[in-house]
Amino acid sequence: MKPIEPIVPVPDMDWRRVLATGVLPEGRVTSVTAGGRQLALIHFSGQYAAMDNRCPHQGGPLGEGSIEAGPEGRCWLRCPWHGWDFDPLTGLPPGGHEDTGQKMYPVEVREDGVYVGLEPEKPRVPTVSDVMAQTMTAWGVSRVFGMVGHSNLGLAEALRAREAAGEMSFVGVRHEGAASFACSGYAKLSGRPAACLSIAGPGATNLLTGLFDAKVDRAPVLALTGQVNVQVFGPGAFQEIDLASAFAPVARFSQTVLHTSNHTELINLALKTAIVERDVAHLIFPDDVQTLPAGKQTPSSPRGRMAGTDIAPPPDVLLQACSMIAAARRPVIVAGYGARSAMDDIIALAGRLGVPVLTTFKAKGQISDRHPLAAGVLGRSGTPVASWFMNEADLLLAFGSSFANHTGIEPSKSIIQVDFERMALGKFHPVTLPVWGEIGVTVRAMLEKLSGHGSWVDQAPELRQRVNDWRREKESRAADDQGRGVSSAAIFAALTRCAPADAVIAVDVGNNTYSFGRYFECAEQRILMSGYLGSIGFAFPAAMGAWAATRDFAEYSGRKVISVSGDGGFGQYMAEFTTAVKYGMNITHILLNNSELGKISKEQKAGAWPVWQTSLQNPSFSAFARLCGGKGIRVNQAKDLDSAMLEALAFPGPSLVEIMSDAELV
Repeated sequence: MKPIEPIVPVPDMDWRRVLATGVLPEGRVTSVTAGGRQLALIHFSGQYAAMDNRCPHQGGPLGEGSIEAGPEGRCWLRCPWHGWDFDPLTGLPPGGHEDTGQKMYPVEVREDGVYVGLEPEKPRVPTVSDVMAQTMTAWGVSRVFGMVGHSNLGLAEALRAREAAGEMSFVGVRHEGAASFACSGYAKLSGRPAACLSIAGPGATNLLTGLFDAKVDRAPVLALTGQVNVQVFGPGAFQEIDLASAFAPVARFSQTVLHTSNHTELINLALKTAIVERDVAHLIFPDDVQTLPAGKQTPSSPRGRMAGTDIAPPPDVLLQACSMIAAARRPVIVAGYGARSAMDDIIALAGRLGVPVLTTFKAKGQISDRHPLAAGVLGRSGTPVASWFMNEADLLLAFGSSFANHTGIEPSKSIIQVDFERMALGKFHPVTLPVWGEIGVTVRAMLEKLSGHGSWVDQAPELRQRVNDWRREKESRAADDQGRGVSSAAIFAALTRCAPADAVIAVDVGNNTYSFGRYFECAEQRILMSGYLGSIGFAFPAAMGAWAATRDFAEYSGRKVISVSGDGGFGQYMAEFTTAVKYGMNITHILLNNSELGKISKEQKAGAWPVWQTSLQNPSFSAFARLCGGKGIRVNQAKDLDSAMLEALAFPGPSLVEIMSDAELV
């Protein structure tokens, strides 16, 4: 064996204290960190040595290994994964081949501890991941939710560098499903994409539910998933699944980043697809590609890649629509979620015509319930006021509504449907006049054409009467008490009184959500929900995403974020309350606890089925919130609702109001 040459420290070596003296016993090894590097520190034969912690075989952590005697009487540092051996003081393998030995670092034992010497760091060579991360920030992606793990570490380092540069913020979650739901909530509020990060295999598949939620509600999201090394594709390596096939149904754009890819163009296309198509884009990052040198590839931006979106309807179609409106006696407006950016124009049109504005449930809050022409939500989650005016109408002006079966728009009515998405026009059944155009542009053109007065009935007095009748009915229901908990009418009457007028409210799925749609009266709040997917568990992680959007975009700055769910929904992602505490998220969660999946029980009863397997064994959620480091308040009686909500809303961090509710009084 060639004699071992001593490690000679360079003059400007950076000495880092890694351990106190006397901590590591003789004959033992441990992992230490010095200057961001993981090292194995060995105490053997009265000496200390430090070597690279990564075994060259498959990356096993040598610091978790052991020093054992070999057959020839020598002692070896043994890798805990596959038993590869190294000399504990020189790092050489049994054969003594230097090219397979470990990199060694000089060690000094001083009075205050054990020090390891590091050579000055060389300038960081930009990687493929760096270029793609910088392109993400150029497109405006400033928030990433996810989990860092073994198959995304190179990409995670690039994201960390962007965060260190002040261009991006990362939120580490407890479950990847929460990351994708948070991205969906972020996009539904802001209209702009955030990214979710996962490892290969189970981490990636955990993203799918939240991504489907974003997809069906047309919210732009970027998914970044790790993957095993390219050279082990196919045979079935640890945590390898065919991610391209797994994500094919959910992602409009899904590509694997390979050694030979045009990496900048891949991330450009992914982001353009997410934004333009309002859909999910997905990139798969094999472990060994993430740290490849970027070479000549440089970051890009959306400059020169995005066009305007103002689409005007054809003049003859616009003229026909205005003629139909002028001839109607009792037209009403149905505003859907797709019309959220054109509500000022729609309300102006309603004022010109003097007609009620009904909304779909997804569009709740797009017109204030305090507005004299607001008739509330139409459909299963709606009000009798909205249903009455739709039934009496002779023309429906539907803006940005997809005509879902839950909405209950009567297809036999004469309908003018306006949408910027051509596939949405007449999607479920024919309409009288489909109009393709950007909704704001189209409504403003209608206002210009409808300068005169038609023969419309003044429906405002009847609307006021029916709204007042419904409010009296809600007050009556709020007073109901069977001694088994607080009624939903009382809960949402209190939330109506207490919620800030400009709050962002994320709601879940179940009876709590139907009751919210029916009883809560919006001022100027923005409502977020899992619309078409209807996924239980959406509310709290979506509120996390909404909170991030209030930090990232000035137009939402300072807005209070509230989430509403039942006990079943909160139980799905309740661990994320610790995430909210970690990042100081100012979120108030309103939790209706009836120890039951109440909506399912109701459906079983309606179908003459026995009520089965819908009961829940719950902890004290308010105590859980306190244990996590937030505020938790429990409410047993309606009289305490307002004070509890106001106290929670005033708390500068995550808070939870657990309301013991009656499953029957919904």
